[in-house]
Amino acid sequence: MDAPKYRLNTILDVAKANGDATEVEPAADPAMVSADASTARGATETESPGDRTRLPDGALRDRVVMRLVSDGAISVLHAREAVDLWERQQETEMLWRVLARHPRVDREAVFAEAASTYAFAAEPVGTGDDIDIDFVRHIVESLDGDHQDRMLAFRLLPVRYEADSRRGIRKLIFATHDPMKPEVFHLLQDIGIQHFELRYAAETDVATLLDELFPRRNEYLERIQADEDAQAFDLGASYQERGSRLVDEDELEAEINRSALINLFEATLVEGVRGGASDIHIFPNERRQTEFHMRVDGVLTLWHTQDKVHPESMLAVVKDRCMNVDRFDRDAAQDGYIQRTVDDKLIRFRVSILPIATSDREVKSESIVIRILDDSKVFTDLSAINLHPVALKRFERAISQPHGMVIMTGPTGSGKSTTLAAALHGVISPQRNVLTIEDPVEYIIRGARQIKLGPRLNLEGALRSILRHDPDVVMVGEMRDRPTAELAIKLANTGHLTFSTLHTNDAPSAVSRLFKMGIEPFLIGYAINLVVAQRLLRKLCPTCREVDPDPDPVLLQELGFSDDEIDSITLYRPGDESSCRTCNGQGYKGRQAIAEALYFSREIRHRVVDAGDSIDEDGIRSLAIRQGMMTLQASAREVVKRGETSVDEMIRVVASE
Repeated sequence: MDAPKYRLNTILDVAKANGDATEVEPAADPAMVSADASTARGATETESPGDRTRLPDGALRDRVVMRLVSDGAISVLHAREAVDLWERQQETEMLWRVLARHPRVDREAVFAEAASTYAFAAEPVGTGDDIDIDFVRHIVESLDGDHQDRMLAFRLLPVRYEADSRRGIRKLIFATHDPMKPEVFHLLQDIGIQHFELRYAAETDVATLLDELFPRRNEYLERIQADEDAQAFDLGASYQERGSRLVDEDELEAEINRSALINLFEATLVEGVRGGASDIHIFPNERRQTEFHMRVDGVLTLWHTQDKVHPESMLAVVKDRCMNVDRFDRDAAQDGYIQRTVDDKLIRFRVSILPIATSDREVKSESIVIRILDDSKVFTDLSAINLHPVALKRFERAISQPHGMVIMTGPTGSGKSTTLAAALHGVISPQRNVLTIEDPVEYIIRGARQIKLGPRLNLEGALRSILRHDPDVVMVGEMRDRPTAELAIKLANTGHLTFSTLHTNDAPSAVSRLFKMGIEPFLIGYAINLVVAQRLLRKLCPTCREVDPDPDPVLLQELGFSDDEIDSITLYRPGDESSCRTCNGQGYKGRQAIAEALYFSREIRHRVVDAGDSIDEDGIRSLAIRQGMMTLQASAREVVKRGETSVDEMIRVVASE
């Protein structure tokens, strides 16, 4: 059957045709809902299985949280953690909204309960539901640009018109995961819709449908498309004639000032953020083209190749848009930064510039790597990193000590900084002076004083000064040499909880590294609480993953799987559906941390102190395994057995035992 035709040009035509009075059903303005809602069901204490902890007063005053605990949707522990965060950060929003951000709480369940509590009806908008796509597109596209952008940002889905026989009118039904949000109500009032009803729908269902119908705009890419045939990229024969010869500064300036180059760079930043990239690489290739690569889930992928301008022009545009960078200096390493607002979030970009060699010695080329720093993605809870329960328990035990050192090890990009930031959030409180020394500061950590290094304050100098700054907890970005390691060890041995990183392959080798730096075994043995070696495994796409029909038993044995495990487990591999909307045909979506946590028990400390002239890494490793430590390989095997990653990904990240 043909789709219905809509003859009205704007949403106001129908709204105004139904009368003058503004009516909203079934709830009044959500902004008027009191934050001090009465206690649900008269409860004063709620118990979850195995947990008789009393709920704090903050939870007792929130009806949504009380109902979630009463129904068993969340535990008392999660409620208490949300209240602690709510009070510590002095949040002004409702407690249940803070709870919805808890990494171990089902966000959808919280919003569904809130909608039910405040009497918003549910509206099914899933894949199998009968949604008139043409109607949705017509309503959204009838709005002006600002209202349209706000509606999509709020994930507000116009569903249909529905007759209200009692009032003799038609009302427009909207579905959203958060109908309680006052801004949603105010938006519809601003648009001028007179009769509407807000209903609840699962966030994932609404987001999937809207993202499919209205992909988020990248205005910079749109400008490039509009100007594709204009002079910004129409260098024609003159460019070909110049070949690989370096253009002079006047020609460079002319190309740099062309807006399409600026739009391309700004579009790259936006796409990097939206695509979940951790880094953007921009560099010239041997064919005098400029390549743009994105690192997503730890893997570099070519995003764009620009072949219509000189690489020097493109690189100069990037340098011009950076702070603390000299565009005319092409022989030195430089570090700069950029700040942009993308999708209403402040994003910081750390820029690293290095000179590189080319086949033409007259050409001075550079490689640029841009690290994307999104503070909204910083974990504030160790449990959100999804470490194995054994590693998580040891980590939490180590940071609960009043003093000692916690060391993270692993290569660049293994998530060390993310895990340390989550650990710091676990110890931050108004009663503790938490100081960090980082070069550079990557993520802003609320509640910590982050010391900025510079030409007049190096790492060693900051560490010496920090001892006079009355610290309780200290994080040292990296122990790079003996003086830094000695000062960090001194902090740990003088009553301070200290965090730091090392570049080693596994946890026991961190002890050897410190010993080879010249740190005394006695100081190492009694300063360290925990060494954690970490890696990141890509997770299989849950939508298109498929069962591996013919796993190699010999290979699995080499990877440490037992015969019983080989016979009983189901192994998965990435799918080959290039049209998969979840992973965009990559086969993987997101990453999972694996770790080996070497906790310094009394026996481990004695083994280190008695080391003599050399550290017995194998002996320490064997003792730690007997005491329950899971190696990186064992941790990776658990992820494979759960079906969350593939054997190939395990081989890529960790070596066989």
